[in-house]
Amino acid sequence: MTKVFYTARKTIKNLTNGGNVLLVATALALLVVNLPFLHDFYNSLWTHEMALQIGDFNLFSHHGEPMSVMAFINDALMAVFFFSVGLEIKREILVGELSSFRQALLPIVAAVGGMAVPVLLFFLMGHDSDYIGGAAIPMATDIAFSLGVLAMLGDRVPISLKIFLTTLAVVDDIGGILVIAIFYSTHINYWMLLASSVLLGILVLGGRFSIQSKMFYLGIGAFIWFLFLNAGIHPTIAGVLIAFCVPAKPVYAPKNYIKTIRKNIGFFASEDDEKLVTRTILNKGQLNWLKEIESASDKVISPLQDMEDSLHPIVNYLIVPLFAFANAGIFFGDLQIGALFHGVAPAIIVGLVAGKFIGIFLFSWMCVKFRWAPMPEGCGWSQLAAVSLLGGIGFTVSLFIANLSFGAGDPYLSQILNNAKLGILVGSFLAGFLGWLFLHLTLPVSPRIASDD
Repeated sequence: MTKVFYTARKTIKNLTNGGNVLLVATALALLVVNLPFLHDFYNSLWTHEMALQIGDFNLFSHHGEPMSVMAFINDALMAVFFFSVGLEIKREILVGELSSFRQALLPIVAAVGGMAVPVLLFFLMGHDSDYIGGAAIPMATDIAFSLGVLAMLGDRVPISLKIFLTTLAVVDDIGGILVIAIFYSTHINYWMLLASSVLLGILVLGGRFSIQSKMFYLGIGAFIWFLFLNAGIHPTIAGVLIAFCVPAKPVYAPKNYIKTIRKNIGFFASEDDEKLVTRTILNKGQLNWLKEIESASDKVISPLQDMEDSLHPIVNYLIVPLFAFANAGIFFGDLQIGALFHGVAPAIIVGLVAGKFIGIFLFSWMCVKFRWAPMPEGCGWSQLAAVSLLGGIGFTVSLFIANLSFGAGDPYLSQILNNAKLGILVGSFLAGFLGWLFLHLTLPVSPRIASDD
């Protein structure tokens, strides 16, 4: 089996575990919003105002008005989510699956098909309708949920298939980011945009000169986010652009790091054995040696990798579940059974289930048949078809785009948003179940032996 880097395995494991927490948060939101004694409490949670204020300046404000808790989650916390996505995309381009054109071509082509066909089907079903603005909703793939479904099948799933799905979802995220930047930016304030561009230029120079301080990027990045928010550019785009500025090159090469470690350990080796066995306060020399080792350990890991690794648990176990709890609450009391058969919900369901499957599988088939790229190692067409179904688990980014499309506060749009959420949940569940079932039926019964290298 092809060697798989530890970071790839760790990323897949983190996202898989995050999918379980996401599932619990979604179920909890559906339960709480439909309990009569908690319904009003749930809805009122998101209307409270947020403030991070010094004098008259409130960082959590939009056009002079304080952000609500819901706006803070969707515009601030999700900017951190997209910052994490940006770090992942940059790493994948530099050293991951997107670093080799031939290696990356199959999931890239598959992702393009998986975005184009669902949008096309949505347009065909929703042309001249009042919900056509949500055409981008079924183009997303939720990496945490989709990998969570693969995890249910354990070692029967080849690692190459997991990497294919992960890379496809990363390219999907790039498509979603472009859609948000192009179609959900309105009433541009060019002075604020110019100011944010100057600050971005400073971050670019910081990356070029290998400034390693994470506070440098996060501190300036917070003001860039504020300027984007108030300039009319969706603030999640700021998160991605800031991530691209974070340097991927560490101060120390591994060889220099090892040399520093050996030198300082050598100082300890020259100490009296009795001093080293006794648990006591370190002397000044020992403290300095350990601090040099600690400093070298920080400098051998690039800011990009350090931030990505640090943000994974925050994003997977806090931000995304909180977003799901706030946005996945569908009140079934306002729904009619007919909502599943006309309007925005069936357009989303068809896009996620049929559109994603057709797009991913058809474009993958063409890519392999024309010999542009090889099949994932150890996989057949049946497994690729099953993963194409799993690509229809949209959820997080689909909910995010639905809120951008219909979350203006108008009662009529609120009803469309509720129906859109229903379509996302039903479509994602169907895609996940069908993908799991097809994989369960087609994968070898005996577990595959995983490589530990």
